[in-house]
This record gives sequence, structure tokens and C-alpha cells, in this order.
Amino acid sequence: MASRKILVTGTAGFIGFHLAKKLLESGDEVVGLDNINDYYDVNLKYARLNELGILQNEITSNKLIKSDKYPNHKFIKMDLSNTNDINALFEKEKFDAVCNLAAQAGVRYSLENPHAYIDSNIKGFMNILEACRNYDVKNLSYASSSSVYGLNKSQPFKTTDKTDTPISLYAATKKSNELMAHTYSHLYGIKTTGLRFFTVYGPWGRPDMAPMLFADAITNDRPIKVFNHGNMSRDFTYVDDIVDGIIKVIDNPLSTNSQSLNPVNSNFRIYNIGNNAPVSLMDFIKTLEKSIGKEAIKNFMPMQDGDVESTYADVSDLINDFDYKPDTKLSDGIEKFVTWYKDFYK
Repeated sequence: MASRKILVTGTAGFIGFHLAKKLLESGDEVVGLDNINDYYDVNLKYARLNELGILQNEITSNKLIKSDKYPNHKFIKMDLSNTNDINALFEKEKFDAVCNLAAQAGVRYSLENPHAYIDSNIKGFMNILEACRNYDVKNLSYASSSSVYGLNKSQPFKTTDKTDTPISLYAATKKSNELMAHTYSHLYGIKTTGLRFFTVYGPWGRPDMAPMLFADAITNDRPIKVFNHGNMSRDFTYVDDIVDGIIKVIDNPLSTNSQSLNPVNSNFRIYNIGNNAPVSLMDFIKTLEKSIGKEAIKNFMPMQDGDVESTYADVSDLINDFDYKPDTKLSDGIEKFVTWYKDFYK
């Protein structure tokens, strides 16, 4: 496949970093974008960028800088919610494809700071859609979330299920993204693919998510918070499996045989992307304890607002359309994560 120029937003983030690295190693030209906000430790974000050859002391807002490791990589610190800046970037760079992973993340934080979600996830996504329309980018993939399933009781979650009962503002913004993408696909012929991510884990992961929170607490002899008294399960998916799925979608924006939410609009697709095999929270903790070599002190707690008891992805559409096979065993993925964690945090 000929080299393409791809905008990946959120490259200082967990999944965005891994995606950019894989695309760069396969020869694509990648422009990375991130506003490097302080929702969690910015040192981790700068360390990820450093792995991509983007040096912290060279980063200034709205200035494209070149990687000192990958000749096919540039990065810009920019806020998605700034319409003029986004338009200027699209006009200058002439992208072949866009993968929008930048977003204000986190279910629980959306209870504390709702405006951050509207700025980044609604206004920011609007700016991406408009820029794709105005600068003729026909290949847009973007992060949705398993949280759109909200109070949905039937499992596994299917993309044909109703998703109009979100229980957090974060989930509501992700559902809005899907509706906005559908509109732009219909009106302007932009090929849009939404990916509903299920719980992603692995090296360079987010400190606000269970694997990092647990590893940190276990290592430092602090109790871990086990919500809903441990009666929870998640479709834990290793980050490399997620990235493989995203790249398949970027590579094939024209696939019209997919089972999308709206079969009358062949430009619009939604997929679940997960491991297709939920793991109980207690089994996950056991696997982590084994890998770290230490037992966790467990603090059993009630369910939290905005949280759901179980997530389970039906990924049959992704398998049928792209031969997608998430195949990293939990024990192997946790082992890789713990090895990275011990090395990074010494």
C-alpha cells in the first residue's frame, strides 16, 4: 500500500500513541495532535511522545515539530476545540485520512467537570467533521465507547442494540459523535467509522484506569478499591489487538458490506472493538497479583454512579468485514503491562 498522510489526534494518549507508532513503523506519514491537558500526569504523556521522537522542550502550541526518530512523523500541540487552528492545519497538511482519538476521557470525571466534555468531545469533533468536509478528507475513523450502551441489559452488546439510555455525560458525548458522523456521511459522502472501544489495557496505559490504579496500589501496599463488591466484569482488550483493528478500518474505508447501524447509508459504519470475552474483575485482579508477585489489599465498595456492572462486545461485524482476531491472552497481556510498569516507574 502506498504511503498515506494520516492525522491521528490524541497521540500523547494511550491508544493514540500505540496507533501512531504502528502506522509510522509500517511506513505511513503521521501528523500527531494533542493538547496535552492535565487530566492525568502530563509526564506520562510527554514520555509517550518522547518514544515517538517528539522532545518535550521543543513543543510549543500550534507549531508543527519533526520527530528525531521517525522521518515520517510530525507533531503539533493543538486544541481540537479551536476551529481556526484546526482549519489551518487541514489546509496546510492535506490529509488522506483522519483518525480522531482525542477526547476528554473518563466516566467518573464527567460528573465533576462536564464542560470539558462538551468542549473536547462535541465542539472538537464538530471541528474535525467540518474540516474533513471543507478539505475533502473522505476517510474518517473515530473513537466511540462501550459506555454508549448505558443501561442496556442484553449481552453481548451488539451495534444493532438501542443506545439511547446513557448514564454518564461522557457516554452521551460519544453517542452524539456517532449521530454527528452519520449526518456528515449522509450529507457529504465522508466515509465515517466509529469504533466502540471496550476496556483497553497494556503498556503506557492510562493512570486513571483499573490496571494502572491496581498495579500502583499493590506495588505500594495500598488497598485497591473493588467496586460493586467485585461483582463486575469487563471485556478487557490488549492494546495491540485494538490497534490492529483500527488500522484495518483505516485501510478499508470503502467497505460497504458491513452491518452498520444504518444500512441505508453505506458511508457510515459503527463497530464494537473488544476482546469478545469478558473477564470477571476478581479474575483480573488475581492475574495482576500473580504477575506482580504480591497479593492486593482489597477494599470492597458499592457500585459507583455512572458505572455499569458488565461489558461484553459482540465483534462479529468486525470479524466478518475485516477478519479481525483479538488473540492476546489476558495472562500474556498483563505480563507485558507489568514488565513495562516496573521498568517505567522503577
